Amino acid sequence: MSDRSVMEAIAALVPAGSRVLDLGCGTGELLHHLQTTKGCTGYGVELDDANVLACAQRGVNVIQLNLEEGLAIFEDQSFDVVLQLETLQHLRNTEAMLRETARVGRMGIVSFPNFAHWPNRLQVLLGRMPVTRVLPYEWYDTPNIRVGTYADFEVLARKNRLRVLDSFGIQEGQVVRTLPNLLASMAVFKLDRG
Repeated sequence: MSDRSVMEAIAALVPAGSRVLDLGCGTGELLHHLQTTKGCTGYGVELDDANVLACAQRGVNVIQLNLEEGLAIFEDQSFDVVLQLETLQHLRNTEAMLRETARVGRMGIVSFPNFAHWPNRLQVLLGRMPVTRVLPYEWYDTPNIRVGTYADFEVLARKNRLRVLDSFGIQEGQVVRTLPNLLASMAVFKLDRG
């Protein structure tokens, strides 16, 4: 989460003073930002050793955990907000983790690369898998297990009885609310169990 404008757009969705769980928190930059600017508390969950160390150095509470194992260590509704930013595409059981996000948090915020962004569509039409700023890997060395679209996530949320409270795309740091499935490289959804 190094792009400052993207971080601000996500942070704007988090109510001040919230208890936050950040799944796949990386170096803890966003959680630290929420703590210092919005008075939030909480934990980051991260697997990578270097990122866990970076979180600790930032003063972010971090738990080293493989998200593939689920969130059984957390009680139902134990957080106000669960962040799952650019992690779903790396997980084998996306649907189960989405349900866990809704179980553990009163509200979830999810983001992922939008495969339906028009430059991606064009590259596929020309016979190639997209390589972009948001999807920077070749098809054979990507850490992404799957790709999804803004429109696909709307269907997945409905299927799992999750209510979309807000949604938008992000393109070059700017929020996109008009035709986000076509015009945004990143999809963002704020949801709850309804």
